[in-house]
Amino acid sequence: MGFGEGPDDAALRHAWTGFCARLDAAGELIFKDHNPGSGVHRVDALRFLTQNLGQAFDLALETRDTRYPALHTFCGPNRKLGGDCADFTYQQAWIDGSSTYRIVGERGGARFVNITVQGARPDGPGVLHEPFGDVPEANLSADRLQVTDEGTLEVFLGGPERHGNWLPTTSGSRKVFIRQGFDSWDEQPARLRIERVDMESPRPLPSTAQMLESLSWAGDFVMGLLQDWPDFPFTYGGVDAEHPNRFPVMDTTDADVKRGRAATNMHWQLAGDEALIVEFDMHDGLWMLTNMGVFFNSMDYLYRPVSYTPSRTAVDSDGKVRLVLAHDDPGCHNWIDTQGFERGNLTYRHMLDGRPATLATRVVKRADLAAELPGDTATVTPQQRITQMWSRFDGIRRRYASL
Repeated sequence: MGFGEGPDDAALRHAWTGFCARLDAAGELIFKDHNPGSGVHRVDALRFLTQNLGQAFDLALETRDTRYPALHTFCGPNRKLGGDCADFTYQQAWIDGSSTYRIVGERGGARFVNITVQGARPDGPGVLHEPFGDVPEANLSADRLQVTDEGTLEVFLGGPERHGNWLPTTSGSRKVFIRQGFDSWDEQPARLRIERVDMESPRPLPSTAQMLESLSWAGDFVMGLLQDWPDFPFTYGGVDAEHPNRFPVMDTTDADVKRGRAATNMHWQLAGDEALIVEFDMHDGLWMLTNMGVFFNSMDYLYRPVSYTPSRTAVDSDGKVRLVLAHDDPGCHNWIDTQGFERGNLTYRHMLDGRPATLATRVVKRADLAAELPGDTATVTPQQRITQMWSRFDGIRRRYASL
């Protein structure tokens, strides 16, 4: 049967062509001022769009029915967005405030776990694109999770208050976020699933109205990706585009407390003959640094040393951590790979005990790097770097069942 013989043909075609037009417009935004014109940067921007195009309808349609929830992994080694941390896993499920849900599974060994009910998105400027921008309403962190002797857990969302693991919902509740933070490569992730407790029938097929809505949502999503990044942190996040290579003062908000972390970001720029040293006191808690591209998409953490945590970092004899951001391997244990990018972003996060560190930075000539570091700075041989790479590769694959 041809076009026009179905009652919804015109509406569906109009919605589809509208989505394609918005996708085309989003593609044009990879050529913006904040993105350098080199081939690697242009390709990375387009890759950022194509990676997230692959999940647009997972979020907009396939997991969208709050009566039939599903946990969706919205960041990973092959999909980056929102300033994702290389040593976090991120999942979300759409929920509503009138249903009762249960999350069940195995706790695993991640040092940081945070389950947060997200509320309504505020109006106005400065609200990040979906699936972000919601206001955290309530959260459960690892230290408050009740886990059985067998390592399993059960968390209820919504409904009447319960003893044990329970999070309230409101009429504005829209989703639940689950974030896990890892330190050592051998930590096992929590394996979790979500269900509505009173489900009694199969999920209905999508209606025309739902498909039209999902095409509109997906269009907003792909446009938001390229409109918000890289601009958002420079406009709303305190990142200074005019003064790269230094961290701004960290400002912790109430929303950060509910998310269980504090964070600060540095925009960096390095010439081919330069390196950047990041220096801070070793400190308590779980801290992480992740190197990201211009569009705040984490670099290739499956294969490259672009992220560090306490257990994987060498500490100098004076109690300081020194990490070296460089375009090629300087032989330092704490090397942060730039992937050949001339610009990027380095984000520091702090969780759990202690207080965030004060981070000092300095740009040096690559040829002078050895003289700029203490004589006892830990180094690695080429073979040891390969061993590090394999530990990273196996550790990341352990966190993602699909790899």
